[in-house]
Amino acid sequence: MKHRLLRVNELLKRELSTIIAREISFAGALVTVNQVDVTPDLKKAHAFVSVLGKEGQAAAMAKLEENRVILQTALAKSVTLKYTPQLVFHLDDSIERGARVFEILQQIEPPAAETE
Repeated sequence: MKHRLLRVNELLKRELSTIIAREISFAGALVTVNQVDVTPDLKKAHAFVSVLGKEGQAAAMAKLEENRVILQTALAKSVTLKYTPQLVFHLDDSIERGARVFEILQQIEPPAAETE
């Protein structure tokens, strides 16, 4: 069963990414679906989305929420499941946090030329 959930997660992530790119335009922001976690009963799908472009994060999340029904309908047409899961969007800032950690590490680490 767990293997099936992983396949469903991956399928929904791929399809949702395509649908969002096709159906919704975000001004000045790049929206990416990083991960989708479906509950075991397939009733809800938690979509973790990253938004590049600081000013557009809240607006992009609001736009996704406004278009949730449209996205679910499109998802139901492209993916055949017993239930079409209800989409729940979450802002995923893990890429941003990772970039910040990398930035800090670069500041700490002395350049290679100085150590020789």
